Amino acid sequence: MALRMTERDVSGVSVVDIEGRIVLGEESNAFREKVKSLLAAGKKKIVLNLAQVTYIDSAGLGTLVATFHSARSQGATLKLANLGSKFKEVLQVTKLMTVFDTYDNEAAAIQSFGK
Repeated sequence: MALRMTERDVSGVSVVDIEGRIVLGEESNAFREKVKSLLAAGKKKIVLNLAQVTYIDSAGLGTLVATFHSARSQGATLKLANLGSKFKEVLQVTKLMTVFDTYDNEAAAIQSFGK
């Protein structure tokens, strides 16, 4: 299944709903470009809603880490919301859970930005 991303604004926070698989190739490139375009548009608060992500491979994880660092270097903050149990497990095994700001739900991620 191709990766689908829809973007919406919630209280000044850009929320990207991601659906499908974040894997090597077109999917991870599309994901990288999406975040890059948000940063280029001056968005500083970004929440990735991962509730509908069915699978992520090592290339997808690499892309996630790269976009996280690229956001940070541009003064933006990237947060992850609604991680599935498999996704959480992958982040724990790879010790990336400590790198990302993760939240159980979108509302908590948005609130974490404060006012």
